[in-house]
Amino acid sequence: MSRSASKGVPTGFAPSRRALLAGAAALALWPTAAMAAEPARPTGDAPVRITEGQVAEAARGQAILYPSVTSCLTVTVRLSGGAKVGAHASLFRVPGELRSDEILGAVRRRVAGRRVLAVEVRGAVGAWDPSYFTKAIESYGDGETVPFPTRPDPEGLARAVAAGLGLPASARVSVEDVPDGDQTVR
Repeated sequence: MSRSASKGVPTGFAPSRRALLAGAAALALWPTAAMAAEPARPTGDAPVRITEGQVAEAARGQAILYPSVTSCLTVTVRLSGGAKVGAHASLFRVPGELRSDEILGAVRRRVAGRRVLAVEVRGAVGAWDPSYFTKAIESYGDGETVPFPTRPDPEGLARAVAAGLGLPASARVSVEDVPDGDQTVR
């Protein structure tokens, strides 16, 4: 039997509909759901990618990539052992991810009592009212007034982040307004 040079398939061979369905069923049963549920393990020098509404940790020497930071704020907690815990706080909740009033609690749990050296907040500082870390925009009901920032409040954001992380008022929290785009923290 001759073979097609481009496909390696015997000439005149056409898979049956039954064979195609069996192949599709086998692919559907492949354990991708279990693999997707496991947190990604960093490999080599690849940065840890943290998207809107997520919290993750980077090992010592590993960078964090926050993609597409537009109306968001990123919070990076530097730990004494060299690891970093990062959060990508979204102004508006991304379905299935953490709201702005849930994100600092998740960071606090991830830090889990380890010594914090510094906290860096970066992003759209002027779009955020410090209260968004305690009551997300989505949680306001009909007739309730959502606070709207009239000017950037980096000091208020620093205090709100420190309080949300359970840090003393003397904790070093820097706040920086940065242009839209990806952020990489090394």
